[in-house]
Amino acid sequence: MSTDDAVRELIMLFPRLVGRAKRISPPEQLRSFDLAPRHLSLLSLLLLDGAQTVSQLAARLEVAPTTVSLLIGDLSRKGVLVRREDEDDRRRRIVDISDQSRPAIAEWLSPFARAWRQTLAGLSPQEQRLVVDTLLAYEAAVTDIAR
Repeated sequence: MSTDDAVRELIMLFPRLVGRAKRISPPEQLRSFDLAPRHLSLLSLLLLDGAQTVSQLAARLEVAPTTVSLLIGDLSRKGVLVRREDEDDRRRRIVDISDQSRPAIAEWLSPFARAWRQTLAGLSPQEQRLVVDTLLAYEAAVTDIAR
């Protein structure tokens, strides 16, 4: 396959992926919350990795802690997230998905993780890293174009 053939195929693929992802609407319990992609990334991290501090989430999301604090505040007011004191350091707050929201969020977001696991399962760790690095490089290139 030539580079132009690969580019053509990917240009056709990405809109289909986005379109299919958009058709998977959130469960009824979450529909009124106007969740944006940044909320989904935050919720996915908490679902996959469990409770974390604001600093940990900010580092993983590659955004400022103040941005994460705003997202957490928004979702906390809606009852989607809960904050509690860190038992080891009472100045820090641990953030997690609320018990009442966890089933709906898992029902909604877990299929995406399963699809990635299924897709990557047949690849070696090096090949998996190549897929991730390629998508990150594409994101960076598109970000440069959008500036």
